[in-house]
Amino acid sequence: MSPDFTNPRNTVKLTDFVETAPDTTSSLGGWLFRHRTWVPLPVALAILTLRIGEAPPSTTWMVAGVLITAAGEWLRLWGVHQIGTISRTRTDRLGPLIDSGPFAYTRNPLYIGNIALWIGFALTARLLWLAPAILLLLGLEYHAIVRWEERLLESRLGAAYRDYAARVPRWARFRGARKGREDGKGRKDSVAVSAAPAFSARDTLFSERGTLIAIAAGYLLLWIKLRA
Repeated sequence: MSPDFTNPRNTVKLTDFVETAPDTTSSLGGWLFRHRTWVPLPVALAILTLRIGEAPPSTTWMVAGVLITAAGEWLRLWGVHQIGTISRTRTDRLGPLIDSGPFAYTRNPLYIGNIALWIGFALTARLLWLAPAILLLLGLEYHAIVRWEERLLESRLGAAYRDYAARVPRWARFRGARKGREDGKGRKDSVAVSAAPAFSARDTLFSERGTLIAIAAGYLLLWIKLRA
């Protein structure tokens, strides 16, 4: 594998480029990363077809589900607004390291948003028992993916990534972001941290259009299911 020299926001020293042998979790994570669009399909099928354990009709649960879904998509939009179209890649091409927006509090806001989306759908479908199962299953999937991503980033970016990981937690921090050191030009000391402006609202929505369409289609199918 080779570093992405086409991205001007990445500066990689060849001395930092040392691939390490992946462990089993990282290897699985690499496969899951490349197929992450299709892996949750069994969850979608369960939400749209199962009636087992369905809770009685409840406005409270349905509203809670919609709000959690909306919160998950809002987090995704916020993240895509910062990082751009690289979030859609299925290859090992490196994107910029970002420590602004939601990336100031977690290195993986898009994955957290995805989990919230699916939990919200499960609650809207009144499959309350499915929500913790989704949290467990997707949590394990994204744990493996993140392990693969972290190994790749550290092998390619070396000290820059280790500095970034020390500032920004893997999943969440609730007491504010740690500030990195600055060089003489006022930039963060991690050479790979992006100083580029965030994507426009139009570009963000365009990049996220697939997820937005899927959410709309999912709620339409849920509406049909619950009326049946």
